[in-house]
Amino acid sequence: MQTHSLTPRARIQAALQHIEPDRVPVDLLMTPEVWHKLARHFGLAWRKPADNEFFDPVWEQIAARLESDMRLLSYDQFCNPPESILRPGARVEWWDALTRSTPNRMWRQWLADGDSLDIWGHHYRIVENPTGAYEEFGSWPLQDAASIQDLQTFQWAEPDWWDWTPLPRAIQALDPERKLYLRFRIGSIFEQAWQLRGMQEFLMDLASQPELPIYIMERLTEVHVENLERALKVAADQLDMVYFYDDVATARSLMISPQMWRAMVKPCHEKIIAVAKKYDKRVMYHCDGAIAPLIPELIEMGIDLLNPIQPDSPGMECERLKRDFGARLCFHGGIDIIKTLPRGTPDEVRAEVRDRVQILGAHGGYVMASSHHIQSDTPIENILALYDPALRQRE
Repeated sequence: MQTHSLTPRARIQAALQHIEPDRVPVDLLMTPEVWHKLARHFGLAWRKPADNEFFDPVWEQIAARLESDMRLLSYDQFCNPPESILRPGARVEWWDALTRSTPNRMWRQWLADGDSLDIWGHHYRIVENPTGAYEEFGSWPLQDAASIQDLQTFQWAEPDWWDWTPLPRAIQALDPERKLYLRFRIGSIFEQAWQLRGMQEFLMDLASQPELPIYIMERLTEVHVENLERALKVAADQLDMVYFYDDVATARSLMISPQMWRAMVKPCHEKIIAVAKKYDKRVMYHCDGAIAPLIPELIEMGIDLLNPIQPDSPGMECERLKRDFGARLCFHGGIDIIKTLPRGTPDEVRAEVRDRVQILGAHGGYVMASSHHIQSDTPIENILALYDPALRQRE
């Protein structure tokens, strides 16, 4: 293991100021199957955490072994909804969700048929594949809504359904010496909206009856903004960054026009960013795919760190991003999860890491990570190659 002069927190702070730190900082993005694969590799005995645990201690050991500089806290770790929202026969479980977004606990109610609902009412169904499983959507709670009145009768989550009292204690347990860089995840707007309505209906609504998707997104925004305000007020200087996600692009293009994005989605995002900046927090934004046409406006809005940098998408070539935006924007991700990590050799993985470190890491501004969550079909040798400490120094 190499000796480094900076703490993880100071390392990322330097990178975000476009200063080259002692080494390129790194972060971890993995599906649950990959965490378990690494636990077996390192000989760590895993147990299901208790409901009152906010973090998985084994997964924290893995993050430490791979020298990850960042850690993630998420708003859905602190749900405390009324029992009245539970379906008949449902049980609450905190550690059974197969979400890719956080390795931490997450409130879910599990139904007798094996499906689950989150606090918003999104309906999930587990779909198995040859190497693991994914959560897909079983139905769309708002698919039959035909008017604003129909939407108003829906049981919307309320800010009081979250309890932020344990947040400082959870942070202290995770990072007692304040050495790590902590990002706090709040939810999405566009994504969570179509997941309630159904993607086909939602996209058609944007063109034919925009008052419906606008209402849904505004209701979600109200809750997220209030939650973020309360969380940051309680956490004070214990959190470094606000992280929110909203996929508005596919691998080839934007999902909606820039004009539609500006009119309907951007105002919601600006409200989240405003709260983060009020508390002097950096902002990280996740959008898969070909987001390049929106990057200039994301910078103007106050985005500091863009994730996940999928290099095969048009306009997302690392050289171009660094050249055109590298002085004003930092990048997180960039190591291909579609071809290189699952299909390449360890040496090919190392070569790609070196390339990203050289290009994106020049003058700081880069946190090395995979271009999305590492998938369950990725060989352990390639994961270890990705996090080889010898690759983090620029030449």
